[in-house]
Amino acid sequence: MDLNPPTEHQLLVFWVGLLVILVAARLFGTLMQRVGQPAVVGELAAGLVLGPSLLGNIAPGAFEWLFPADDVQTGMLFTVGWLGVLLLLVVTGFETDLTLISRLGRAATLVSTGSLVVPALAGLAVGWLIPVAFVGGTTERYIFALFIAAALSISSLPVIAKILSEMGLMRRNFGQLTLAAGMANDVVGWVALGLIAGLAQAGGVQLDKLAITIGGLIAFFVFAFTIGQRVVDASLRRVRARGDDELGGLSVILITALVFGVITQWLHVEAVLGAFVAGVILARSRFGDHALIAPLETLTAAVFAPVFFATAGLRVDLGLLADPETLMWALVVLAAASASKFVGSLIGAGASGLSLREGAALGVGLNARGALEIVIATVGLSLGVLNERSYTVVVLMAMATSMLAPPLLRRVLGGWQGDPEERRRIDLEQQLEQNAIVTGGRILLPTTGGLSSLVAAQVVGLSWPAGTVVQLITVGDDEVDIEAMRNVLPNHKVEHMTVSGTYIAERILDEARLGYSAIVLGSTSADTDALVSPLVDEIVNRAPIPAVVVRRPEAGGIPWAFGRAIVPLSASSASRGAQEIGAYLSANLGTHLHQMHVDGVSRSGPLPSSLPDRPALRHLIDGAALLATKLGANHTTVLEHGDSVSSAITRVANELAADLIILSGTSRAGGDDLFLGHTIHNVLEDAEATVIIATTPEASRATANASPTEGSEELDSDPPPLIAPAVERL
Repeated sequence: MDLNPPTEHQLLVFWVGLLVILVAARLFGTLMQRVGQPAVVGELAAGLVLGPSLLGNIAPGAFEWLFPADDVQTGMLFTVGWLGVLLLLVVTGFETDLTLISRLGRAATLVSTGSLVVPALAGLAVGWLIPVAFVGGTTERYIFALFIAAALSISSLPVIAKILSEMGLMRRNFGQLTLAAGMANDVVGWVALGLIAGLAQAGGVQLDKLAITIGGLIAFFVFAFTIGQRVVDASLRRVRARGDDELGGLSVILITALVFGVITQWLHVEAVLGAFVAGVILARSRFGDHALIAPLETLTAAVFAPVFFATAGLRVDLGLLADPETLMWALVVLAAASASKFVGSLIGAGASGLSLREGAALGVGLNARGALEIVIATVGLSLGVLNERSYTVVVLMAMATSMLAPPLLRRVLGGWQGDPEERRRIDLEQQLEQNAIVTGGRILLPTTGGLSSLVAAQVVGLSWPAGTVVQLITVGDDEVDIEAMRNVLPNHKVEHMTVSGTYIAERILDEARLGYSAIVLGSTSADTDALVSPLVDEIVNRAPIPAVVVRRPEAGGIPWAFGRAIVPLSASSASRGAQEIGAYLSANLGTHLHQMHVDGVSRSGPLPSSLPDRPALRHLIDGAALLATKLGANHTTVLEHGDSVSSAITRVANELAADLIILSGTSRAGGDDLFLGHTIHNVLEDAEATVIIATTPEASRATANASPTEGSEELDSDPPPLIAPAVERL
């Protein structure tokens, strides 16, 4: 094997060129973001500045030194760019939720169809009418026309998502529909691009090669979503089982992307399609979450994607626009692309019953083509379908549509807040994102089939949002009435598995590491030295995620309706979980929520109208009351006096005949015995009501502020209590 490494001078030029491109791309991208434009526009502009359009005219010597006409030099630089687009498509695929299209139903289908078909027809017309000087010298006219049709049909999901996110429109009904239509545009566009690329590489209509390409592409999709999905699931499961293994997760992502890319490239379809499908498969895995791809996303956004877009801009020569014919057809392509996408979206929106305003917003949003359009243009240039003139036209169209989308969206959507149902949905989603324990994540619910597990399931059903996935783990060999558990979780998706034999706690903890947001356990009063029970104590003591313990009194039945619940308030960030459970339970069941802060200075009774000399305490009380009100709870917030927090909680519970006490604490792994603080231990020993304990692992307190709240006692005693940052985030 004859390997010839680049010379020292070639390496020097490569590193200098890469440095200049990256600095310019990041600088121009930041400037564009400051004026409300997507960063990709600035990154492309950096390539224009460094390319023949500006630097090549102003300082041709510097341009020739930085970007010499050398195959080795060009290969090294553009390899970095192609690696960037591969990673960009993995990230894009990871953000693609294919189930969203079907969930939005008829509107998504009609808008997607209209926004694809009308631009495709316009692209075919432009591709047939444009002069031959714009057609790649090695391609047929019909292939060129098909390529332009695909270029005009596709939308850029990364640019759309960025625009919607920066404008606060991501979770609006319109925003979700735009994403769904954008996803459909991307999927159909990439498939069409793959077929057209196969045609271009085959050199025309060769039925045998076309059949191999199409058949291979179909087989690839079947493989990806069956065997490929299982392999990815198994790999990610092993990564999650090892804990925070960022290196392992990144390895799975990159290997999957490269394997899929190799397959599609081998099928004479661009590797970027394989990378896109790899991202979709990774995102569909129940063991994959955004934390796995976050390092790759950061590196791609900071380095590889800017380099790719800048190198794409390097190929554009704006001097070509001095030719009246090129300028005229650039304007024609821009007009055809913008008008056809807008009209197609408007037709689809009207057919699905959406308002004219929503249709116009969809047409504007889907017109943004920036990132993926550059990918298509680059693929077209590398295949010889496009030449320098048509490449410049397509890239300029991508830049113009991306720059026009944000200001036009602001104009179309100005003052439009959506209907009340939409606002309620958005408020709920925003609140769940802020919550510490009650989120939309998966819940792990071990059960032996006793009444305590039914009560725990009831608490989950009343406190966690509808649609939450609840994984039941039946423990032991005894038969468990799964239907009874399902009956108290009517609005949740219940899945089931069984563990038996030895090391039960270890097996439950292993499952808890596989992507759950909380573990909920039921138990009766302890008849041993354990705080709750030996099994529950071990799980809570070692749990890597929040754990919620529902302890039912020994003689208690199933309280299908809690009448009064007490939630002690502390300034610890850990107390947020107890407030959330109490507030949601009250909102759904009508339970009267008695929120109380035990203070050693203030008098007992209703909250004074002002605490001018106690701003920290006022902040704590007001924050808890605001949270309960926002979540729709029937609540009272009071100050209680007492030398002991636990005795005050027990006294008030007896006075109010409360049938539920909701506490919070922090589990401190390391010792053999579970310790949640003296207050919780004393309440569990004395209380006759059902007790819920919402615990968070000790590591979750690392970001808490260190400002003590005067006169307060935290439920889990030392260290000193803190001003609750969760309340400040409301």
